[in-house]
Amino acid sequence: MPTLRELQHDIARGLIARDAVAAAHVVSDEIAAAARLAVYRNTIVAGLITALRLSYPAVHRLVGAAFFESAAQVFLEAQPPRSACLDDYDPAFADFLDKFAAAAAIPYLAGVARLDWAVSRALHAPDADALDPARLGALDAAEQRRIRFVPHPSVGLVRADHPVDAIWRAVLAQDEAAMAAIDLGDGPVFLLVQRRNGDSEISRLAPATWHLTASLCAGRPLQDAIEAAGDVDAVAVLATHLINGVFTAFAVDEAGGRQPREISL
Repeated sequence: MPTLRELQHDIARGLIARDAVAAAHVVSDEIAAAARLAVYRNTIVAGLITALRLSYPAVHRLVGAAFFESAAQVFLEAQPPRSACLDDYDPAFADFLDKFAAAAAIPYLAGVARLDWAVSRALHAPDADALDPARLGALDAAEQRRIRFVPHPSVGLVRADHPVDAIWRAVLAQDEAAMAAIDLGDGPVFLLVQRRNGDSEISRLAPATWHLTASLCAGRPLQDAIEAAGDVDAVAVLATHLINGVFTAFAVDEAGGRQPREISL
């Protein structure tokens, strides 16, 4: 007899990957075991494809329902959800599309998918109060260099080789004229995605600004992030981000490289 864990594993494989082993654990009765599993499989697959469609609306509209469902089916068999929350399914879809042979004729598709996901995350992220810039004024110059910022939960950063923001807007607006006017050579683009006033906001940043922002959002100490960013007006960038609520908190590394000391949460 299989253990409960083994039974659950076999049933899961049967529902997602159509593994025949699962049928051996199902009582046929008046309906064959395979047919019983198929009922659940169809429901689960339809639900997962719908979850992907809701998270990737621009991709769905770009490729059409038939292509999207076919690609999603291949993806979910290779990478089923690991969370019970379908809003979390699945950031890896963009990487999958980047390598999906059938999508090779649409070189910007994976970039649009990454933007789709960033926008979805921004819309579903929890609320958080923006960092009050006045709290930074209590630090001396040495402490300010060792600041590590905490980004707002809705903030996402996307780099793409093509103008995916313009493509994303044109596709969702169903604006064929705007889509036709897009120059695919107008890239790369460096994007900041954030929820503001209840809606997602997509902003293009200069490359150096984007790299500095990415370092700060990753929790790199302020001075290290500035030095790595190169030629950028860090004061102006930081001021803009503080005004726009990009950060919610910060901590300060102790002198000598010890663990950061929390200042604001």
